[in-house]
Amino acid sequence: MKTMNVLIAQAMTLTVALSTHAQTFTNLNFEQAHPNPDTPGLVTAASAFPDWTVSIDGIQQTQVYYNVTSTGATQVALVSASSLDFTALDGNYSALLEGLVPGSVASISQTGLIPAGTQSLFFEANGDADSFELFVGTIAVPFAAIGAGPNYFIYGANISTWADDTEQITFSDFGGSPNIWEIDDISFSPTSIAPEPSIIALTAIGGMLFGARKSFARRF
Repeated sequence: MKTMNVLIAQAMTLTVALSTHAQTFTNLNFEQAHPNPDTPGLVTAASAFPDWTVSIDGIQQTQVYYNVTSTGATQVALVSASSLDFTALDGNYSALLEGLVPGSVASISQTGLIPAGTQSLFFEANGDADSFELFVGTIAVPFAAIGAGPNYFIYGANISTWADDTEQITFSDFGGSPNIWEIDDISFSPTSIAPEPSIIALTAIGGMLFGARKSFARRF
């Protein structure tokens, strides 16, 4: 009986280990947020960014701002569709990474299983500086604008190398002035990113980026 109990315990441990290994990414559109309290100001990081880890300069944060933008500090904020300064890009909520202090870094990260067959990671974002980086584990992954929505651009990155692996995905905004990125709707896709966009497409996207960043900058 004792041997059987040991075997059952070992089986349960293995099951937990496998479940942890196979944990999928969740809340990639930030719609699971339930800011507590639901008023502008400081809220718990766990309620604003369920399943995400929020860090400033590598230090995990237990509080973030909700519908309050920074006046000069590096911070991570959750913004809603009713926010006055930065409204959500899509749906009810978006993440805002404000790297306003040179040398400082605002990040959100999550660890999960990148689905088998994944070729690309897509996300919607808007920003005003080339200070934003996407990491898979400790590797910085290049990304590029591949399209646009009404108030954001669609970015894509080739992450096929990590398909069917459990990895940490991190979005980081490196401090400067006024380096701010708003992101939303992160997704994994079996679709490959075209390696050489046409000149016409690049010109069109470049024009949209220039116009949007001028509009983004006018908020300050």
